[in-house]
Amino acid sequence: MGEERSTASQPARIVVVGGGVAGLEIASALGKRRDDGLIASVTLIDSDSAHVWKPMLHTIAAGTRDLAQQQTTYLAQAADAGFAYQPGEMCALDRVSKEVLLAPITAPDGREVVPGRRIAYDKLVLAIGSGANDFGTDGVLEHCFMIDTRRKADAFNQEIRLRMVRSMTQGEGLQVAIVGGGATGVELAAELVQLAESARAYGAIGEAARFGIVLVEAGPRLLPSFTEDISAATKRRLEALGVTVLVNERVQKATADGLVLGDGRTVNAGLRVWAAGVKAPEFLSTLGLQTTRGHQLVVNDHLRTDDPDIYAVGDCASFTLPGQSQPLPPTAQVAHQQARYLIDALPQVLRDPQAGSSERFAYRDMGALVSLANYDAYGSLGKFGLFNGGTIRGRLAMLSHLWLYRSHQARLYGFWRGGFLWLVDMMNSRLRPSIRLD
Repeated sequence: MGEERSTASQPARIVVVGGGVAGLEIASALGKRRDDGLIASVTLIDSDSAHVWKPMLHTIAAGTRDLAQQQTTYLAQAADAGFAYQPGEMCALDRVSKEVLLAPITAPDGREVVPGRRIAYDKLVLAIGSGANDFGTDGVLEHCFMIDTRRKADAFNQEIRLRMVRSMTQGEGLQVAIVGGGATGVELAAELVQLAESARAYGAIGEAARFGIVLVEAGPRLLPSFTEDISAATKRRLEALGVTVLVNERVQKATADGLVLGDGRTVNAGLRVWAAGVKAPEFLSTLGLQTTRGHQLVVNDHLRTDDPDIYAVGDCASFTLPGQSQPLPPTAQVAHQQARYLIDALPQVLRDPQAGSSERFAYRDMGALVSLANYDAYGSLGKFGLFNGGTIRGRLAMLSHLWLYRSHQARLYGFWRGGFLWLVDMMNSRLRPSIRLD
C-alpha cells in the first residue's frame, strides 16, 4: 500500500486539492484531529480565495444572495480548523517523489506574482470538482457565461446588473438564454425571475416584457434525474412565471447575439449561460491514473485511484456501485457522503493500513431537491427505510433545501457558530435589499 509515515515519530502529511463541498469538509475535520499523533499536517490547495456552497452559485449569479455573506474565506477557515491553506492551481503530479505541482500565480497584467511550487504529501485527496461541458459546441467558450465557480457566478452577476442599468436608462429589452435543463439551469431561471420582480419593485426596470428568460434543454424533459411528475410540474411552474421553456432542442452554435438551434432557428439573447453537462478538469487525464472520457478519476470502493496513496472524491471522481451500470452522479450529496467516509477512513488507514483497508464506501440515496427561488420547490425522497421514492413540494421542500445548506455550514463551523450565521442571514434578509444593488 505504499510507504507509511503515520507512525508515532513520523505522522502523515495530508494534502487536499480543491476547496469545494468535499475538500473543505475533509480539510476542516482532519485539521481538528491533528492532536491524535497520526497527522502531521493538513494542507488545502485551491486557486480561489474563498468557498461557496456549489448548489448556491445560481443565487450568487442572479444576485438574490450576497456573495460576501455566503462565502467562507479559506485563510480564516484554516486558522479556525487547524489546517494550512496554499493558494494555487494544481497543474501536474510527481508520483515518484509524492509532490503536487502548482502553476505560477500571475497578476491580471501577466506578471508572475508567485513562482511554481511543489507541495509534498503522504496521502493526497483530489477534490477538484467539475465544470460545465460545452461538448465542443461552436462559440460556447467565446459567447456564453458559465456559473460553475464562485468567480464565474460573480462575473455573470456583474454583467447582468450592467445590462439592467442599460435597460433602465436606454429602454432596451434584456433577454437571457440558459442552456441546460438540469438543476442548475432550472434554479437559475427561477432566480432570474425573482431578480426581475425585485428590480421592478426598486424601479430598476420597466414592464415585465423587457426582461425575458429562455431555458433550452436538449432532452425530452427538464430535470432528467428527477421523476417525470416533478419534471412536468417544474416546467409548468416556470412557464407560469414567464419563462419560455424549450425541450428537445439541441444548440448547435452560440453567437454574440444568441443561440442557433439544431434546426437552424435562432434564439435571440443578449446574455447566454451554458449550464449543460459536467466534466472534470482535463489535466487529470495526464496524471497516469485511470480516468473516464469526462476526465474523472476512476476510484474503487475505498475511494482510491490506481495509486493507493491518492484518493478522489466529489465531481472529479467516478465510482460505480456494485450491481449498477452508471457511476454516482456529480452532486453535493455524493460529495458530502464521500467526504464523511474519508474523514473516518483516513485516520484508520494511518493507524493500521490493513485494518483500515477493510472499510468500504457505501452510498445511501437521500433523494434530491430543486428550489425555484421563493416560488416553489420539489423533492424526491430516497429509496430506503420508510421512504421509497416519494415526492414532496412547497414549503416542506423549501425548508429541506435550506436545511442542506445549514447542515453544511454546521459541519464547517460547528453547531453554535453555524446557527448564529443562520440567525444573521435571517436578520439580513429583513434589513437589506432583496437583490444585490451595489
